[in-house]
Amino acid sequence: MTISKELLLQSCADIGVSITDECCDRLDTYAALLIDYNQKVNLTAITQPDEIVKKHFVDSLLLLRFVKLGQGIRYADIGTGGGFPGAVLLCAEPKSEAVLVDSINKKLDFVRFLLRELGLEAEVLTARAEELGRNPKYRETFDVVTARAVAQLNQLSEYCMPLVKVNGLFAPMKGKLETDEQQRGFGAIANLGGKVLQNESVIIDGAQRHIVVAEKISQTPTKYPRNQAQISKKPL
Repeated sequence: MTISKELLLQSCADIGVSITDECCDRLDTYAALLIDYNQKVNLTAITQPDEIVKKHFVDSLLLLRFVKLGQGIRYADIGTGGGFPGAVLLCAEPKSEAVLVDSINKKLDFVRFLLRELGLEAEVLTARAEELGRNPKYRETFDVVTARAVAQLNQLSEYCMPLVKVNGLFAPMKGKLETDEQQRGFGAIANLGGKVLQNESVIIDGAQRHIVVAEKISQTPTKYPRNQAQISKKPL
């Protein structure tokens, strides 16, 4: 094996997440493919097996402590990069309907290759989130939308909340969430039709991780999302 199954299982247990042996096997293959592929395409600076387990796999699987995935659940991962957290979550819940989104196609080439090797199915899209948010095929169609360390929470909310259907969940994954970012982010979520349900901090391998879970309680106003320049220059 490329990774330590014992480390993976114990680290998951430490954060209150249980995974199957099949998931462990998929993640072991994932790690091997990631390490090899990373030699030609820069997907991650984290390349040691134990670090991949803790900083990519367990960090991604933390979402399952707060959000239910599985058959009939459609989720989007915005800015998936090398598949974090979206492809990792699919390893644990392969019957979910996953849409993995990034603007950098060479990273998504790895994700497509990975899914083929693992025998998993997902829609992999080279696109910007604000484009999807204005596309009727995707706008307000997802049960869950997540993103890991993509942008400030107020900006990230405008990218993601338009994709969440009413009664669905926006569940961004952050590092340490400072008070000012939290306040701006929660205000943006409210303006976009959401209500914060959970605001949780968890320690993984000595590092603070933060997950916000917000329910979409009303439709996002049609003027959102704005274009990228407006979101950056005049964030909510």
